[in-house]
Amino acid sequence: MKTKFKSQSLQDKIFIIVVYSLLIMLFVIVAYPLIYIVSASFSDPQAVISGEVILWPVKPTLRGYAAVFKNSKIVTGFINSIFYMVAGTSLNIVMTILCAYPLSRKEFTARSKLAAIFVFTMYFSGGLVPSYILVNKLGLINTPWAMIIPSAMSTYNMIICRTYIQNSIPDELYEAGQLDGCTPWKYLIRVVVPLSKPIIAVLVLYYGVAKWNNYFDAMIYLKKDALQPLTIVMREILIQNKVDFTMISDVKVASELQGLTQLLKYSTIVVASVPVLLIYPFVQKHFVKGVMIGAVKG
Repeated sequence: MKTKFKSQSLQDKIFIIVVYSLLIMLFVIVAYPLIYIVSASFSDPQAVISGEVILWPVKPTLRGYAAVFKNSKIVTGFINSIFYMVAGTSLNIVMTILCAYPLSRKEFTARSKLAAIFVFTMYFSGGLVPSYILVNKLGLINTPWAMIIPSAMSTYNMIICRTYIQNSIPDELYEAGQLDGCTPWKYLIRVVVPLSKPIIAVLVLYYGVAKWNNYFDAMIYLKKDALQPLTIVMREILIQNKVDFTMISDVKVASELQGLTQLLKYSTIVVASVPVLLIYPFVQKHFVKGVMIGAVKG
């Protein structure tokens, strides 16, 4: 790397130095808030309030995480979010493949018209009120399925999957399968799905993150606390801080309570980020291939 750098012209060296300097600055800007949150979640509450935490934890403690897992609403929300993410993503992948595969077949004469109808839904919808009325009429209000069924498929992700199948799986495989007596269902399950692992991995990440971060549907369709996802619980902790410090006369108690509240916020953010961070390493090797292979035809 050093030899290659030395052999380049002065202008190229300046360009590389500037680019790497900008990338390092952007990395610091993005990484520092994340490092601070993690450090604050392990620090003493009073150190967090007084601003002593800058980069590393001050007086390390696990009080914040102990408070997180003692909070029944956080634990219930975490379990609910895991269920919504796993069940919702599984349904998303199945529905996306079942829709993308027929639209990728050239012999399906109506595919262009159906694709146009799907694209139309990306730009125009009935709106919030009709959507709520529909979900209500289906009897999904205050049920876990309200977080899963209404968002069973993304048109954008379906188009990505269809493009991947068209560009990456040759038609000769379908013809060979027909000669061997392979039905369309067997071809889909035994040929298309195994060869589509890169794009499926990408879609799992897209859908999984969207399901994990979804809070708007829960605000609309779920009123029971037992069904609320972690995002709603975090909203109550981070935005709708329900602790009224004016009702506490003891200054020491109020200060300690405020410190624990701040610590709870940071710890909850870290706990809520863990599942998504665990998903990425398993799909990272397929991510670039899955995104790019369907984007460039040739």
